[in-house]
Parts: sequence; structure tokens; C-alpha cells
Amino acid sequence: MDPQTRIELEAAAFRRLRRHLMEDRPDAQNIDLMNLAGFCRNCLSRWYGEAAAERGIEMSKEEAREIFYGMPYSEWKARHQAEATPEQTAAFETSFAANVGEAGDG
Repeated sequence: MDPQTRIELEAAAFRRLRRHLMEDRPDAQNIDLMNLAGFCRNCLSRWYGEAAAERGIEMSKEEAREIFYGMPYSEWKARHQAEATPEQTAAFETSFAANVGEAGDG
């Protein structure tokens, strides 16, 4: 496979993942994603911003989030994000401790 085709396929897969998380499953809470997979929508938006920075494109954290979420993050939270339960928070603390250093994310 040539490099350009690989890039295009990776970009298509990313767009599909984003659409799945944003449109198909907005009910999946970020904290649950973090607890299960060690990353969430915020991580994806941060990775987007980091990729922009690597290419010399200035982008704030909020700008990257708005691009990824398709709206201001505060609006997304108001529409879709529930308050974390004590159980979710405890699971997050355990998951975060296990993930620190593994992928450099959290």
C-alpha cells in the first residue's frame, strides 16, 4: 500500500470513530470510555491539537475540542454528559493510575 492511501484510510477510520462517538453513541460517557479504554473524546481532541502543533498550526485546547466535538465543549457537556457517580470516579482513579506512563495519556 502506498503512503498516501494509508494516510487516507487512517483518516477515514478516524472520521468514522469520531462520528460513532459523537453521533451514534453520545450516551457513552467520557469517564466510562476512560475507565474501559484509557482514552475518551477529550483525549482524541487533545491528540488532534497535538498533531496540529507538530505541523506548526497553533490551536488552543478549546479550539481543538470545538473542532472534534463539532460545538463548544461546554455545549456538548450540557447536552450529553452526566455527572460522574462515585463508582465511576473510583474506577477512573484506578484506571488512571494504571494508564499513567503507558500511553502518556489520561
